[in-house]
Amino acid sequence: MPKSAFVSTNGLSDLSPMMEQYRRIKREHQGEVLFFRLGDFYEMFFEDALEVSALLNLTLTSRQGQPMCGIPYHASRSYIARFV
Repeated sequence: MPKSAFVSTNGLSDLSPMMEQYRRIKREHQGEVLFFRLGDFYEMFFEDALEVSALLNLTLTSRQGQPMCGIPYHASRSYIARFV
């Protein structure tokens, strides 16, 4: 993930606390797809969203200009089985 996408010109993060949490967890699990629970969905962001949306034929959207996609948590087993 390009650093410029996350750091403002004054050097401070432009990310919400939720996205900071996502990035912290993702740093600990590089090379793995992170299904991040938000309400009734598991969301994927950045490179994970690009990969998963293509593999599972999900709609790719964006949040603050960054790619994202999601699956309903109640259907996660079938999506994860297809992904694996």
